[in-house]
Amino acid sequence: MNDTRRRRTAGATLIASGAIYFTAEFVAAAAWSDPPYSYTHHFISDLGVHGPATAFGQFMYSPLAWVMNTGLFLYGLTALAGVLALEEPRGRRRWPVIATATLLAIGSALVALHPGSGDESTADLHGLGALAAFLSGNALVILLGRAHGPLGISRRLGRTLVGLGVLGLASIGGFAAVLASDAGILIGLVERGILYPFLVGLVALGAALRGRRAPQPGPGSSSSTRPRAQSASPGASRNTAR
Repeated sequence: MNDTRRRRTAGATLIASGAIYFTAEFVAAAAWSDPPYSYTHHFISDLGVHGPATAFGQFMYSPLAWVMNTGLFLYGLTALAGVLALEEPRGRRRWPVIATATLLAIGSALVALHPGSGDESTADLHGLGALAAFLSGNALVILLGRAHGPLGISRRLGRTLVGLGVLGLASIGGFAAVLASDAGILIGLVERGILYPFLVGLVALGAALRGRRAPQPGPGSSSSTRPRAQSASPGASRNTAR
């Protein structure tokens, strides 16, 4: 597989990871109609609980919980596959990227396999998985943004990825503050402030990779300087003849 095709494959896979999540969330939320699911009030994990049940002060009834849990399971694995398909960055800079992508896949799988129903037997694993996914997903886009040069994307996009990751990590503090207050005001919106930034970042990176060819040798390479040397040789010979 040549470099350009590999970049486009990685880009398409990263786009697919975000598309899988957002599609699953939309479908599951649309099926929750009585009363309607609220993106600002309900936890994200509520969509993975069939119910009916009540936990953490919220009523949960998600008829298509399996769709949400399947999406949660698949988007992390797809993001990992997209990162593994990237040829860059290399060396020591590559391992943190792979490690955070792997942790994202593991965390999202734990969330999917152990829905947040408030059951004591699954609550710890669900919380651990969510925290792992939140931290690793945002760290991942920061690392990818800092590697904008090797990845062949613009510096502006690199800075945007870093900014999205920082926003997601900062939102973890806001989410913890809302949880500690027991008020629950806009808890769903604040939680999405953690998740959406790195999902959008992965999709944006994927789109950039799909739209760009692999970096080509610069004008300073030996192939580009050889014609100059040949064109200069006739003039040099005339000066020697004089």
